[in-house]
Amino acid sequence: MFPDIEIDYEGCFLAGVDEAGRGPLAGPVVAAAVILDPERPISGINDSKKLSESKRESLALIIREQSLSWAVGRADVEEIDDLNILHATMLAMKRAVEGLSPAAEYALIDGNRCPAISCGSQAVVKGDQRVEAIGAASIIAKVTRDHEMLVLHEQYPEYGFNQHKGYGTRVHMEALQQHGALPEHRRSFAPVRRVLQGGNA
Repeated sequence: MFPDIEIDYEGCFLAGVDEAGRGPLAGPVVAAAVILDPERPISGINDSKKLSESKRESLALIIREQSLSWAVGRADVEEIDDLNILHATMLAMKRAVEGLSPAAEYALIDGNRCPAISCGSQAVVKGDQRVEAIGAASIIAKVTRDHEMLVLHEQYPEYGFNQHKGYGTRVHMEALQQHGALPEHRRSFAPVRRVLQGGNA
């Protein structure tokens, strides 16, 4: 399953962990943890960014139905601003792993560092492309966060969250400049901070 990765664990309760939303100017950072069922393989799992929206949505349903366990954790905008995005991401991942039932005995984390969790863990760079369980977690995290941003779009349609999901696109920058920052904007991120100080995004 992971020909190029040495893992110090051979049991069934191996979680993949990934996040969505480190880069946006608004909204939470969302992490997911997934323990796949080796008896119920799922075809088509990949890095969520390489899948179409419709494919992500359909795979997310299958992953939720067929995995041994899955959970989502998040860190909100206030936590991102208080802790910084790296530490908020680690917190969201920790919450996702802690939400698993049955619990993980070992976790593979996308990226180059691991959150402080109660089970053994290992960081895997580009893990969403190399480890199926991390790819599954990336899909759950992305779909969950996108749905939350669509709810935000219904509250504030003038910002275009349905298009950019909070990322710093031209449309988002123009809306931020024209309408100002929302409570859901990350004040510690430079474009938002500049607008709050009366400058240009």
